[in-house]
Amino acid sequence: MDFWDKRFNQKDYVFGKKPAAALVTHEELLIPQGETFVVADGEGRNSVYLAHKGFNVSATDYSSIAVEKAKKLAEEKNVNVNFKVEDIYNINLRDKKYDNVIGIFIQFIPPHQITSILKSLQRLTKIGGTLFIHGYTPEQVELGTGGPPNKQHMYTKAMLANIFSEGTVLVNREYHDHISEGTGHHGESALIDFVLQV
Repeated sequence: MDFWDKRFNQKDYVFGKKPAAALVTHEELLIPQGETFVVADGEGRNSVYLAHKGFNVSATDYSSIAVEKAKKLAEEKNVNVNFKVEDIYNINLRDKKYDNVIGIFIQFIPPHQITSILKSLQRLTKIGGTLFIHGYTPEQVELGTGGPPNKQHMYTKAMLANIFSEGTVLVNREYHDHISEGTGHHGESALIDFVLQV
């Protein structure tokens, strides 16, 4: 069984059923009711939340087990999300563009591919649309409350500003917060929020 299928192959939701707090905080910067793409959304907590708030949501994850759990969560919340099992490395094959593109804790990407994946997310965002990235900074490795144990997988303000040199940066903030998102993310965390108007 694949690593991600193994991780999600349990009754409980690894990262909980509630959306990432940062998504709720910055929701007002998204295009209201817009067509929204959530990449690598795991068990669906963020895509289901956005669908509940009136967005037209498509979401992907590499793990078929995670996607099945996401479908159950959508049914539980009585919302519709277009779920698809898809490898994040194939998103550059998509030709559709979205009003909002969301990437939350996608820090399993090998360091040498981070820039190309994040640029692919930008390409999927319509002109005037919103790209939202949320994740960990390198300090997270010492905290050990979630994410990979490798600083090279993490983001910094300077790194994201350099990758996204085009468009209008609305938010680029590093901070510490105590998060409680299932067993996967729990405790004091070194976080970064990045919002770009493409």
